Amino acid sequence: MTVQADKSDALVLIPGLMSDAALWQAQIDVLQAKVSIQVVDHQQFDSIEAMAANVLNHAPARFALAGHSMGGRVALEVMRQAPERVIRLALISTACHAIANAEAAEKEREARYGFLKLAEAHGLDFMARRWVMNMVHPDRLMDEELINGIAQMFVRLSIATYAAQIKALLNRHELFSVLKNIHCPTLVLGGREDTSAPVAVHEEMVAELPNTNLVIVERCGHMSTLEQPARVTVALQQWLQK
Repeated sequence: MTVQADKSDALVLIPGLMSDAALWQAQIDVLQAKVSIQVVDHQQFDSIEAMAANVLNHAPARFALAGHSMGGRVALEVMRQAPERVIRLALISTACHAIANAEAAEKEREARYGFLKLAEAHGLDFMARRWVMNMVHPDRLMDEELINGIAQMFVRLSIATYAAQIKALLNRHELFSVLKNIHCPTLVLGGREDTSAPVAVHEEMVAELPNTNLVIVERCGHMSTLEQPARVTVALQQWLQK
């Protein structure tokens, strides 16, 4: 998806796991007045490296880049592959380490493939409504508009896409070592109650980044762009002005 505007600046938005442009819609509605926006389609790429190469194949020569969750990992891989093309970087509700050890790898594999089996047996909508239970702030679990919106993103994609993205995440490489070489203005943003990418992970990244700003959004879980859209949008506006 590309939102055309008569602007010299370009912003590329990278969705996370089983997400599409709807993940960023509140931000697009505001930011498109200032920048031309492109939302990446991961299609069925099954590695972070291939996803990053896809971004670079379709992005302008120079651009600002923001990624959410898995999309943040893809953004960091873009920085590893072609840092000279990125003028600003935003890492939202994301992390950058590889899986710690064999025990952690097996535990994560079981959890992710458990959700895949659930989707195969009962459909993506059914699975997404269980997946989201640990992904949003507890106070938002009864918010039908929020939960339905997240589930609908899953349904618009496919089980094959989910399987490919699981493979990409389970085979992810560490990207922490990339941080110290990122010199463009960088925003790191996370939800206070995000258990998938906790505040401590964001603080660790900020400590390595030479030119960064940390924003922690209160009363917010992992799906920050949807849970607290106005706060995320303000943070992105300030970042784009640097």
